[in-house]
Amino acid sequence: MREIKNIAIAGAGTMGYSMAQAFAKFGYPVKLYDLFPAALEKAKHLIAINQSAEVEAGNLTAEESEALCGRITFTADLNDLADTDFLVEAILEKLDVKHSFYRQLSEVVAEDAILCSNTSGLSITKIAEAVKNPERFAGMHWMNPPHIIPLIEIIRGEKTTEETAEIVRQVALGLKKKPVVIKDAPSFVLNRLQQAILRESLHIVEQGIASPEAIDDVMKYALGFRYACFGPFETCDLGGLDIHYNISKYTWPDLCDAKAPFGLIQDCIDQGKLGVKNGAGFYDYSDGKDDAVIKHRDEMFLKLSKCLFGEE
Repeated sequence: MREIKNIAIAGAGTMGYSMAQAFAKFGYPVKLYDLFPAALEKAKHLIAINQSAEVEAGNLTAEESEALCGRITFTADLNDLADTDFLVEAILEKLDVKHSFYRQLSEVVAEDAILCSNTSGLSITKIAEAVKNPERFAGMHWMNPPHIIPLIEIIRGEKTTEETAEIVRQVALGLKKKPVVIKDAPSFVLNRLQQAILRESLHIVEQGIASPEAIDDVMKYALGFRYACFGPFETCDLGGLDIHYNISKYTWPDLCDAKAPFGLIQDCIDQGKLGVKNGAGFYDYSDGKDDAVIKHRDEMFLKLSKCLFGEE
């Protein structure tokens, strides 16, 4: 296995600034790149919030947190990434934008630098069309917030070599993550499951069966509680396959099979409500509620992580 020394993160948005912390925590020097200086300034602010939660939770001392932040540098100059060994891209989820980025990046970094996309569902094979030496390119899909959530999906495109996938997997393991290597398919695995839950949740609200608040409680205090420890196949085994099979026979015909977004999510988009990022979504995040909910999320996830993995 080749040694990975210098990390770069392209895109300082929701995922990028958090991934930078994940690498910096394990001693890597990280360059966080974004075209827009305002995005880099916001990233610094959000990193400070994340690190405050880490220190308050006792996961890091104030000195360790300060050292972690010191390993992250910020740049709006793509040429600063020339010495990169390993890059994770988390820019706009549009294929043409990613193609333009990788064409430029391929002329800057070494020809054997490992390049990964954090895309949540675009084809790794199609993105690779703009990458010089696409055999060194793979998907590395982190979960939000990346500095806390353990799972990483590693996606092999048609030209991704086994060596590249294994390097990405070993890097993930070195960050104490839980990597799974999967085949390139629309939205991969996690988002296919997540979107199935979202679609049925919207359907339940539209049918007047339950409110969004009730559905969130069902997930938090039952399904989410259960799935934090056991996956769907393990859960079926524990409950009895015959029981789940019988429930499936009379439930599946009534489940939603819509092929396009609808209901509350469509209403929110039409009203310009995008969630925490702009102060309103299904819930209100104005007047500082945005920072508060991010801090609360991180505190809760850190507690859950301790329960699942001890002091790791």
